[in-house]
Amino acid sequence: MKPRRRLALGLAVLAAGVAAAARAEDLTQARLVETGAESAPAARFLAEEIAARMGGAWGASSKLNAPLVVVARPAAIEGLLPPALRAAWRARPAGSAARTPEGFSVRSLRAGSRRAVVVAAETPRGRLFGVGWLLRKLEMEPGRVAAPDALAIDTAPAQAVRGVQIGYRFKNNSYDAWTLAMFERRVRDIAIFGGNTIQVIAPVSDDAAASPLFPAPPLETIVGLSTLADRYGLDFALYYPELAKDYGDPTAVAAELKAFEALVRRLPKVDALYVPGGDPGHTPPDRLFPLVEQEARILARIHPGARVWLSAQGFDQTESQAFYAQLEREPDWLTGVFFGPQTRDPVAVQRRRIPARYPIQVYPDIGHTMHAQFPVPEWDPAFAITEGREPINPRPLGQATIFRHFAALNTGAVTYSEGVNDDVNMALWFQLGWSPQVAPREVLEDYARVFLGVRLGDQSSNRFADGVMALERNWSGKAADNAGIDATLALFDGLERSASPIQRANWRFESALYRAVYDAWVRARSRAEAARQAAAMTVLAQAPTIGADAAMAQAEHALAEPDTAEALALRGRLFDLAGRLYVHAGLQLSVQRYGASAIERGANLDRVDASLNDRVWLTRQFADIRALPDEAQRRARLAEIADAPMTRQGALYDDLGDPDREPHLVRGAGFGRDPQLLDSAIDGIADKIPDDGWRGAWTTYAETLYDRPITLVYRDLDPKRTWRLRATYAGEDYQLPMRLTANGVELHPPLSRATNPMTIELAIPPEATRSGALRLDWTRPPGVGGGGRGHQVAEVWLIPDPVSSSPSH
Repeated sequence: MKPRRRLALGLAVLAAGVAAAARAEDLTQARLVETGAESAPAARFLAEEIAARMGGAWGASSKLNAPLVVVARPAAIEGLLPPALRAAWRARPAGSAARTPEGFSVRSLRAGSRRAVVVAAETPRGRLFGVGWLLRKLEMEPGRVAAPDALAIDTAPAQAVRGVQIGYRFKNNSYDAWTLAMFERRVRDIAIFGGNTIQVIAPVSDDAAASPLFPAPPLETIVGLSTLADRYGLDFALYYPELAKDYGDPTAVAAELKAFEALVRRLPKVDALYVPGGDPGHTPPDRLFPLVEQEARILARIHPGARVWLSAQGFDQTESQAFYAQLEREPDWLTGVFFGPQTRDPVAVQRRRIPARYPIQVYPDIGHTMHAQFPVPEWDPAFAITEGREPINPRPLGQATIFRHFAALNTGAVTYSEGVNDDVNMALWFQLGWSPQVAPREVLEDYARVFLGVRLGDQSSNRFADGVMALERNWSGKAADNAGIDATLALFDGLERSASPIQRANWRFESALYRAVYDAWVRARSRAEAARQAAAMTVLAQAPTIGADAAMAQAEHALAEPDTAEALALRGRLFDLAGRLYVHAGLQLSVQRYGASAIERGANLDRVDASLNDRVWLTRQFADIRALPDEAQRRARLAEIADAPMTRQGALYDDLGDPDREPHLVRGAGFGRDPQLLDSAIDGIADKIPDDGWRGAWTTYAETLYDRPITLVYRDLDPKRTWRLRATYAGEDYQLPMRLTANGVELHPPLSRATNPMTIELAIPPEATRSGALRLDWTRPPGVGGGGRGHQVAEVWLIPDPVSSSPSH
């Protein structure tokens, strides 16, 4: 950009900022007014939050005619205003929302030189949420606070429950390193965004008993979280999995009830109990319901009014029917049902089957990208291999799609989270639960404004919201082809240059920057690794001319090409940011460096150098090929490798799990209509990666859930041709057999993988392709439970018979 144009742009930004400031109501020297014990908690919350952002005390101005900020019940407001403003209040009093359990009204009042901002709500919780809304809209920066002109809102939440789960456990990617003071900050942030429920996993779960990072014992911290919920007037919920092997054993039941009672007696406040059928644990319904009924009676004695929720997680078809049968008895101790990961029946089916007296909540997984309840659709394997299952993952439009898919069928949500990697998604769910039609962009602007300030240097904090939206777009399509990734990093780099040292050290800013840098690293390496492999394949194809040994030597040289200095600079930034994020947020991006429980638990710094091509596999193949005694054999083997898709034989090839290389896969409904992908094909990644010696094509697979088949469809086949089918079965180590049919004709009966990967090859009966169309369906035994996974196919070739002419398709 030319200097004169840069100057003009800078002046325009400055002018826009001055104009915005002129329209804002300056509250820097405001006086806070409340009605003593009744409204003091919310007023104190507001004053503390503003003071922390301004850098000094706020709300006690003694200036004559200082602007007022009033926090009180609607009936008390008029008496707290000076006479000059009372008429303005009577003209625009609190709306009916302010008289609901959680609703509030906010008004800007002006009469002559007198000004006021009023937060009116009947209940303490309504006042807390009212000041939270105000905090999200205020322009706060060191030494200054201002309110947008003409504030006017009357609002109450659409959904009764807006919560998040906190797991103080080893598996968590951040919370096991948190002190109670850090959790208090978290609770305050939850309230600012309208969250009303803190759900905590019981001390005993499917995890290690302790984390080496714990600053305090689990029970002490959980009691502290219950105390914090009580202090801020939020609900405290206990997530309590039943983990004994057999609750048909009276001894196991007695031990469980004793442990449960001891726990809930220690907790100062319990408003709700959530017991999953599975994930973790697995208790059949005929055992689960009697056990939880006894726990509900204990809970009612100690915490009267506490609600009880159950889920059907992990149940197979038979157990699901038993779950519905138990509900048909309409037990009076049960409040409702929650719908979480690993639930076989969709919410719509559950709503039809569950008696109307029981509401349904959702328990959505907001933290994971794959092997999860809501996989990122058609995700580039390069991201899956490197950034993994639990990365920093803002998905504003995706989360809105998920929320709205379920909204009509439920009364609220407690989101499943494993730490701060999903912080943006958490805020989105709170606000969508409050107002289902809110634009995700508006939530992001609030998020940036309240956590980073109204400006980052000479740039509006709205640019941070732009960046978060761009991070979601980064994951659309191939990283190598997505030039928007570089633009996203440039945006965040500009913000980093403009930001103050405090803003740069803000863990939310660091998180977004880490993701932007990691995406750019993946893009750079994807392009480089693809180029290296393409060069290697080119020289391997020349083996008949240059000889096998020369071809392999040149291929190894091509595969060993180093990363560029520019790419390595991105890698260095990742290590620096990872260290900062551990210090500022306890985020554990590495197992060895920061104590993460496992790589798949958010420790994607440990995958930063993962191969994105077949270098390791090829190197091992070359060793085997060099051992062959005959040059012709060596050349033949290299020819097979160079043409793995069998293009020269006219094969129709699908590298399943790679969205750009599976032309015959039937995708189904797709994410927009089916965000759980229950009726859609899923692009998956195995636990094995290329560095483990797997080909990339084995690492990726297509998958479907529960009883839906994996389906490939071929059209315009010449009916005079005969065909062979080759397929690679690979993925996680699931042992359920798969059956394969061609146009309904069985090609092989239910077959378990003898090895992983396993390749099968068989002839297609001529009658199956006589119509010119072929449909292949892989199915597995119906009625399975758990997560419904394990139905995975990695590669498929449809190969014309050698005597046939070249195929068309």
